[in-house]
Amino acid sequence: MRTLGLDIGGANLKASDGEALSISIPFPMWLDWKRLPVALSELIDQFGAINRLAVTMTGELADCFATKSAGVNFILDAVVEAADKREALIWQSGGEFVDVATAREITSLVAAANWHALATWCARLTTSGHGVLIDIGSTTTDIIPLERGVAMPTGRTDPERLLSGELLYFGVRRTPLIGILHSATLSGVGRPLANELFATTYDVFLVLNELPEQPESTDTANSRQATSEEAFSRLARQLCGDTEEFTYDELREFAEQCRATLIRRGVSALRTVCEGNIPDTVIISGEGGFLAEQLISNCFDSSSEVLNLRSTLGELHSNCACAFALARLGAEQPEEIAWL
Repeated sequence: MRTLGLDIGGANLKASDGEALSISIPFPMWLDWKRLPVALSELIDQFGAINRLAVTMTGELADCFATKSAGVNFILDAVVEAADKREALIWQSGGEFVDVATAREITSLVAAANWHALATWCARLTTSGHGVLIDIGSTTTDIIPLERGVAMPTGRTDPERLLSGELLYFGVRRTPLIGILHSATLSGVGRPLANELFATTYDVFLVLNELPEQPESTDTANSRQATSEEAFSRLARQLCGDTEEFTYDELREFAEQCRATLIRRGVSALRTVCEGNIPDTVIISGEGGFLAEQLISNCFDSSSEVLNLRSTLGELHSNCACAFALARLGAEQPEEIAWL
């Protein structure tokens, strides 16, 4: 029984067999939602023989859907079509898989449940004591408390998790800089930012050499190349200027201030979630693992054991950690499930 984990997001589709292969592809749900069944089928086909799917989602929040419930049902329809008669297990934040029919009845628990699947699997790495999972992706950051092998979130829904600090709406690629700070100090002069989507956190980390260049990618604020040279231009544009008006050193200073703001917000949330305690184990996942390490070094002493899934599982699996966890959790289910 070969199970494929699927994490259906609003900007990316991620899949993993939990063993040898994990794949992430860009998919702007708000633009291409009608193509979702085809995109899922093509993604599934890259894994060869698959017996069943283990699915979670966050794409229901895309504003192409009138409500989250409508989004969940649309995504479930796409999963059924792409599954092509394979069984589909749907994860819900109550901590277990359900079938598609049941998922339609509990859309509030199915919506945005990918973090819970990851936390459930990662919690097994902390069989004693206190732990915390920090998952930083392209768009959001999850900070989930773990207790003796069990995920112990305060909130279940996105609004609840935003309130508790367990969900931070920033990541290392897609976050607009105007959502991080409204002014920056360059060469001692305060500079207001334009209230426009001219640059994102992707540009910050390209300029600071913390994310690799991808010249073939145009998934950027201005649809130009994901290179440091272009990133400098986008940062300058965020200040209503260009690289003839601002030096590279000034723009690097701007990027450093953006990063520092993210770290401050992350550290504040981490302290809130951990209730001032130092966890015995910290687990890191996601493509923003490098930023998570900076949060930890600014928040805790060296007594915490740090497990970075990038080191233990590899970069591809860590970047698709929710899909990887789903594949592992799904593989544990009996071949024939008697749904209630």
